Amino acid sequence: MTSMTEPSANRLFPYGRWSAELDGLADRYRSAEPYPHACLPDFLDADTAAALVEQFPGPEDTSWTNYKHYNENKLGKNDRSQFPPTIRQVINELNTDAFVEWLSKLTGIEGLMADEMLEGGGMHQTERGGFLNIHADFTMHHYHKHWRRRCNLILYLNDGWQEDWGGANELWDEKMERCIAKVPPLLNCALIFNTTDTSFHGYGEPLRCPDGVTRKSLALYYYTIETDATYVPKSTNYKARPDDNRWKSWCIWLDKTLLAVYTRVKTWLGLPDDFASWVLGKLSRKRK
Repeated sequence: MTSMTEPSANRLFPYGRWSAELDGLADRYRSAEPYPHACLPDFLDADTAAALVEQFPGPEDTSWTNYKHYNENKLGKNDRSQFPPTIRQVINELNTDAFVEWLSKLTGIEGLMADEMLEGGGMHQTERGGFLNIHADFTMHHYHKHWRRRCNLILYLNDGWQEDWGGANELWDEKMERCIAKVPPLLNCALIFNTTDTSFHGYGEPLRCPDGVTRKSLALYYYTIETDATYVPKSTNYKARPDDNRWKSWCIWLDKTLLAVYTRVKTWLGLPDDFASWVLGKLSRKRK
């Protein structure tokens, strides 16, 4: 991790612009509903965002991990050695002490740490028909047992995305009664939000984008050291929406239960995500 606290002029995050707005942003972030969050358009300079889009690999790239089971259908990649140059540089920038300090001031969360492993994060891509059911994220790092997940940053990279294609990130209340906000995955828009046991979000309807168009994003997760010995870590908690029928609700519950069991095994044995997703895919196909 870069130990620089004063960003230089050539950094890939425009510190000067966003720091000037930080006080007002922080107030709006912490008072947002259904949980603290902010949607920041034009997050990076336009040239940097354009380079990210140009370099983003397509789904035909064989090094993607397939996350395909009942509760999600998408692709992921977190090996930075395989990232295109600008994507790797931006990911590195968003892991620096300088950026984490800015993020801590925005969220009000002290002691934030970046995750060099990009566990569950990195590059994400969803093809036509893909989806991610509504969920609250896992709350503890799978390989650092005392790291509690506190904050998500998702940077969308979809030039010309149309509303009727779907894919907006829905933010739900803690009782899963209402969708309070929807964030479309527009180019160079960053969604930042607190990670809690009840920060439910996702895009549950299959994407309706044309063939050859995909929903692209970068995802980074930030942690603090957990000091409460009584806190019980949570696995990814998928939830049915009020309009989901009984069968779908049961399948969502069963899939998340299997995922929680496998997560424990994965952590214990140190298994990689590509093996985990392969097993979950097999289980999902058997249930169908």
